[in-house]
This record gives sequence, C-alpha cells and structure tokens, in this order.
Amino acid sequence: MSMEVSSNYKDYKNDYLEWLQEGKDKAKEVGKEQGAANKSESIPVPKDEYISSEKSVSRPIGLYRMGQDENGNPKVLYDDSEKCITNTDKVDREIKKLKEQKQQLEQQIKAASGDEEKVKELEKKLSRIEGELSQKNNDTYRRQNAVIS
Repeated sequence: MSMEVSSNYKDYKNDYLEWLQEGKDKAKEVGKEQGAANKSESIPVPKDEYISSEKSVSRPIGLYRMGQDENGNPKVLYDDSEKCITNTDKVDREIKKLKEQKQQLEQQIKAASGDEEKVKELEKKLSRIEGELSQKNNDTYRRQNAVIS
C-alpha cells in the first residue's frame, strides 16, 4: 500500500478553523453595531501601566534593587526587615567532646592491653561513642539542632 502526503496544508479543509473564523467575524459585526450606539456610554478599559520608582509615592518593603558592593561592582540588593542567624556552636561542642572521649578511650585501651576484661569493656564504650559520633557528625544533624535567632 502506498501513501502520498501533500506538503501543501492549504489543500486540507478544517471545519473547526472555519467555524472559529466565522465566530470572530460575527463578533466584530455585533461589536461595531453596539459600539455605534454606546459611544456616549463608553467605559474606559483598565490597562496595566508601568510606574517608575521615582514617580511612586510610597516605597513598599521587600524590593529587589540594583546597588553596589564594597568595591563598587554592581550587585542585586534585597531590602528585607529581618535578619536570620544560625548558630551551630552547641552541636560543634558536643561533637568535639565525643571526639575527645573517643581519643581517651583509645589511649586507655592501649594502656590496658594486658587486662582482657578491661579492654573488652573499654572497646564496648568506644563502639558506643563511635556510633553516636557517626550519627551526630554530619550536616543534617547540625541543621536539625542548630539555634536560629
């Protein structure tokens, strides 16, 4: 079976497009008839209008504007009323303390190499601290436990 495709799209009829065009033509005719009768009662149509910042009476908060940095280079500035500070010092101290405990336990294990029971007990504490350290020594834990002010 062979098929021929015509590259001229004007050969095809599209009833929907004709129907739309007829509707537009009718709307124009009706609009002209009503427009002649209602010219005296015409209401201005609202339009979008640009108002520059110099002409604006009040300056709203929270706007982006062009400014300059310390070196005079152009920079986009955002006027905002709030400043937010995230503090992770408490979490960092907690992690530092765990690292110190781990180091002390490793030294105690080396010093008590002759006593098997003490070594097992110290290794058990060491594994607990290492597990806790692996949970806390990451960015997710820092973000979750940070103090925001």
